[in-house]
Amino acid sequence: MTDVGGISSGQLRSFIDRIERLEEEKSAIAEQIRDVYGEAKGYGYDVKVIRKVIGLRKMEPHDRHEQEELLDVYMHALGMAPASDSEEEKAVA
Repeated sequence: MTDVGGISSGQLRSFIDRIERLEEEKSAIAEQIRDVYGEAKGYGYDVKVIRKVIGLRKMEPHDRHEQEELLDVYMHALGMAPASDSEEEKAVA
């Protein structure tokens, strides 16, 4: 191991080699994930929805609930949400 400017060339090479191996593994895993999405699409599943479900499952339940409530508020504000039973009763009365 040679020290150049206070840097251990052996240690640096070890870090770089490990990072390169991990990058290769990451690429292989990304390809496998694409294959699974392709397989799901082949069976008729909507890949965009699957991606959304996976994103929601990664969230903490409290954060997910907060986001869903905010989405509901925005959709109501834009007139995009169906009227609730109580809103329909008010409209009929």
